[in-house]
Amino acid sequence: MQKLSLSQSLQQKLSPQQIQFIKLLQIPTAELENRIEEELEINPALEEGMDEEFETKDEYDDDFDDKDDFSERNDDIDIDTYLANDEFAGYKMQGDGFAEEDREMPLAMGSSLIDSLMQQFGYLRLTDEQRIIGLQLLGSIESDGYIRRSMQAIVNDLAFSQNVFVDADEIEAVLHKIQTFDPPGIAARDLQECLLLQLRRKDTADACVQLAIRIIEEFFDEFSKKHYEKIQRRLNVSDESLKKVVQIIIKLNPKPGSVEGDDNAAPYLTPDFLLSNVGGKLELTLNSRNAPELRISRSFADMLDTYDKSNKTNRALKETVSFVKQKLDAAKWFIDAIKQRQQTLLRTMNAIVQYQYDFFLTGDETKLRPMILKDIAQMIDMDVSTISRVANSKAVQTEFGIYPLKYFFSEGIATDSGEDVSSREVKNILKEMIDGETKVNPLSDDKLEKMLNDKGYNIARRTVAKYREQLNIPVARLRKQL
Repeated sequence: MQKLSLSQSLQQKLSPQQIQFIKLLQIPTAELENRIEEELEINPALEEGMDEEFETKDEYDDDFDDKDDFSERNDDIDIDTYLANDEFAGYKMQGDGFAEEDREMPLAMGSSLIDSLMQQFGYLRLTDEQRIIGLQLLGSIESDGYIRRSMQAIVNDLAFSQNVFVDADEIEAVLHKIQTFDPPGIAARDLQECLLLQLRRKDTADACVQLAIRIIEEFFDEFSKKHYEKIQRRLNVSDESLKKVVQIIIKLNPKPGSVEGDDNAAPYLTPDFLLSNVGGKLELTLNSRNAPELRISRSFADMLDTYDKSNKTNRALKETVSFVKQKLDAAKWFIDAIKQRQQTLLRTMNAIVQYQYDFFLTGDETKLRPMILKDIAQMIDMDVSTISRVANSKAVQTEFGIYPLKYFFSEGIATDSGEDVSSREVKNILKEMIDGETKVNPLSDDKLEKMLNDKGYNIARRTVAKYREQLNIPVARLRKQL
């Protein structure tokens, strides 16, 4: 016999308009233009531009409440609501910081790696089959410049996706051609091959370069673990020669696909906010260069006006007007979502500026306060998830450079005085300690923990290790130098 039971659960369903707002909120300004263009293409009731007669600039509404983002609309819409003049006024993005001047960004845009590789690939003299192989290989290069897929996997890719049947040797022959491209070390399959590709571009008549190639070929594991004494004994080389060789190798780029080996170097970062110091007072504006002005289409409104004066029993006309209403609703909701995006961004960033005011005024990282998402959410009475969506994808331009908003969120570390300091401050001190250490005898995590504790920072060894890893600093053994 089957047992029946009743259960109650409370569920919150988001309306399509709320979902639209959330999606718009989490995209950065750089992508907003594309999103607006997509909407313009699919909705003829939405137009780019501003009616001069109704041109207004939306003011930042301090009373905006994200708990009341959108209300559900009734399908049975009064025609008069569409015919009111104020419904056709567009909007202008708030705080267009680029309207009067084009400020130079601290980060400059460069040509992408794949563009450069494709240009070099065009100069190779290849058969049609080799060209297909080459394009497959170029598509397999990851952002740091490596190809990590095996040659056999690429053989399978070509067979299944291109209907090209070759063996691993044929692919490797084309790979060797690509490995002659700039930057040196590109398309390597591992770090050892990457370093060898770069060394073989140097003057191989130089005895130190020859020795470097031999060490990477024959003693790569020992070198990576800094077992220099073992290498010295096996090769019978002097301290001076080994020092020269080590200097040659450590100057090579371990990540040729990144700028100077920096994984985090972005070619260009578009700020969503512009923060300026005007006479000691911080002024915040939204960057709206990528967002065109929008309005409701007058021609669509005219259709409803025509319907209002016509015979309303015409079935075909009713269907047309239903379509028009649907598109007008969608256009209004989209404009509302853009406005609410602006308001939410400004409220969130204003709170961050207020919380980290001393930093934004001076640029001094030691003035950064411990701050978590909940701190900002409570300040402006918004949900933590809303703050997270803003913080995860936005950046602000200050007089000290462009910062992703995530940069300002960090946990606090207790001090002997009972105060909290930002984990970023502790990381800066940790980095200074490691930079100032004796490289012949680098500081262990245990020693670093004791030094930080002596300075009044209550921090455990495992936290020291975590911060060191976040700073991309290897363990003491791997920092050791001759």
